[in-house]
Amino acid sequence: MELPGLAAAALAVACLLLLLLLALALGRRARGRGRLPPGPRPLPLLGNLLQLDLANMGKSLWKLGAEYGPIYTVHLGPRRVVVLCDYGAIREALVEQAESFADRGEEAIYDRLFQGYGCAFCPWERAKPLRRFAISTLRDFGVGKRGIEERILEEARFLVEVLADTRGRAVDPAPYLNRAVSNVISSVVFGSRFDYGDAEFLSLLHMMTEVFRFTSTSWGQLYEMFSGIMNLLPGPHQAAFKHLQGLEAFMERKVREKEKTLVPGAPRDLIDSFLLKREQEKGDPGSEFTRRNAVLSALNVFFAGTETVSTTLRYGLLLLLAHPQVEARLHAEIDREIGRQRGPRLDDRRRMPYTDAVVHEIQRFADVIPMGLTRRATRDTRLRGYAVPKGTEVIAVLSSALKDPQHFARPDVFDPGHFLDESGSFRKNEAFLPFSAGKRNCFGEMLARTELFLFLTCILQRFSCHSPVAREHLSVAPALVGFSSLPPAYRICFVPR
Repeated sequence: MELPGLAAAALAVACLLLLLLLALALGRRARGRGRLPPGPRPLPLLGNLLQLDLANMGKSLWKLGAEYGPIYTVHLGPRRVVVLCDYGAIREALVEQAESFADRGEEAIYDRLFQGYGCAFCPWERAKPLRRFAISTLRDFGVGKRGIEERILEEARFLVEVLADTRGRAVDPAPYLNRAVSNVISSVVFGSRFDYGDAEFLSLLHMMTEVFRFTSTSWGQLYEMFSGIMNLLPGPHQAAFKHLQGLEAFMERKVREKEKTLVPGAPRDLIDSFLLKREQEKGDPGSEFTRRNAVLSALNVFFAGTETVSTTLRYGLLLLLAHPQVEARLHAEIDREIGRQRGPRLDDRRRMPYTDAVVHEIQRFADVIPMGLTRRATRDTRLRGYAVPKGTEVIAVLSSALKDPQHFARPDVFDPGHFLDESGSFRKNEAFLPFSAGKRNCFGEMLARTELFLFLTCILQRFSCHSPVAREHLSVAPALVGFSSLPPAYRICFVPR
């Protein structure tokens, strides 16, 4: 645990919970315990805290799955959760019974701000029109079409220019990648990009990074279990919440600005489209197209469209530093299929199976959201003979699919061969679930996949990646694993080819 005194804090939290939540916890334990999947016996209030590693919750849950089976019950403090811990169980629940597992479970630090609003965190019945709108609007602004490809390539040109200005010096790639990726989703949400030196833009990126980092710490995982009482206590969770409030305040200002300049029938971006939809449904008291949802849905898309893709790219470049033979094959395929006289296009991906395989393997190995977003059962249902009552929270451990030895020959090794057949052609793998599955999968999947291919190809067309430290001293193990899996800090030299 990375913070001094975390054990003492946990003990204090447990004692306070003992006084405040005893009746509630006992009631939860009493309701239908025998019908649920088996699992470790919980302690009052602490649940299974002592059997979990807060520094790597996904791995802890996976280990418990080896003992109790692919579907089991665990208590995260007072929260009773059903865990799905292999590809088959995840598919059976999230895909084959998609409607039954479409509600959103608790994500404490985000719920503290969103409170059931926004397309990512609201209940399923309310989320359906917001998701349909978001998917349709992303398509209207070019996702899946030539339009978004041009936006990404334009931003990639800005990115390679600033990387060229480093003149081969060792740099931290994180700020460069964050700005480029965030500008793509900014162009969709706000209708324009930010200058890389814009102070407000840098502040937004800092706030998003700090929230994302907090949710990956041991303290962040402890907060997920005991948020009710920890909201009354000082700690880094309070700083994370202030960052979320700062992001909300920024989005509020953006929505107000858009309201003043809105032109009926001529949406410039996602926010405009939402406001026009709100006007269309203003006579419907049950409409989800409210001002609150405009602000928080835009924040959902902006946040998710920045952090996950930039983190994946950052992990990908580290993996290339550790595996120079992979980078050499990428350079050869790029030179053969694209050359150096023109920029890459998305159509090139069909002729570049090795590059496509590397992008997929980066996502598989990086495992950026190891436990996905928590689900909740929308109705009483059964799963492999067990009862899952309505309202039960469900965690699908995506790591267990992405590193399933039945689907990936060397699950703990970075190997693009996991996505290539004997002839060297690209091969899909059904257990590849970095975007989750079912009704609440990531609706930005197509945009993310396009960005990963084009950004990585643009960088490698122009540069070779060198490490300022010996390869044997590079670690590709994540520095933090919680809600997200974050790579260690490193420096890289972008050497012009």
